[in-house]
Amino acid sequence: MGKIKIDKNNKTLRLVISAIMISIGTVLSMFKFNGLWVYGGGVTFCAMLPLVMTSFIYGPKWGLFTAFVFSLLQMVLGVQNVLYGTSIWMMIVIALLDYIVAYTVIGLAGIFKGKLKNRIPEIIIGTAFVMILRLACHFISGWMIWDALWPNEMGMTSALYSITYNGSYMVPEIVITSGVAVVLESILKFSSWADQE
Repeated sequence: MGKIKIDKNNKTLRLVISAIMISIGTVLSMFKFNGLWVYGGGVTFCAMLPLVMTSFIYGPKWGLFTAFVFSLLQMVLGVQNVLYGTSIWMMIVIALLDYIVAYTVIGLAGIFKGKLKNRIPEIIIGTAFVMILRLACHFISGWMIWDALWPNEMGMTSALYSITYNGSYMVPEIVITSGVAVVLESILKFSSWADQE
């Protein structure tokens, strides 16, 4: 397969590629295994990968913008969860921690591009880093908000329950997304599509 090159200064192409990546991520987010997670969450098949790819192609600044747009779309699709809040402040915190911040941070994946001599470790570290940031958002939300709405019946502290619950779907998500990102990078070399010659 020939090497794909795109003009990173072509704004129209950048918008089109970002829109396609947002669309792919949104569709992938609708196919998830969530049978074990009755309070939300679930393992998707790489719904975050298009955002990671965008950040590696165009850089973290554009990656953040793309991920922010994705986060707004996810919030609209998950508005029912936001409405569980019992006050306007609780709804705002749910919207921020479970949607806007949690998904926008995925756009930072590209900050590791060019930091090592090999793109594969950069992609693994970048993907894992941003997914851990997303886990941190869900952890704080579960600890501070969701436990107040539905206290766990496991006898665990709020913090322990939140990290156990959210980690149980985010850890597989991190492993799957990182693994598929490495495979795609090996085949497509997506991280260098917009590199200067």
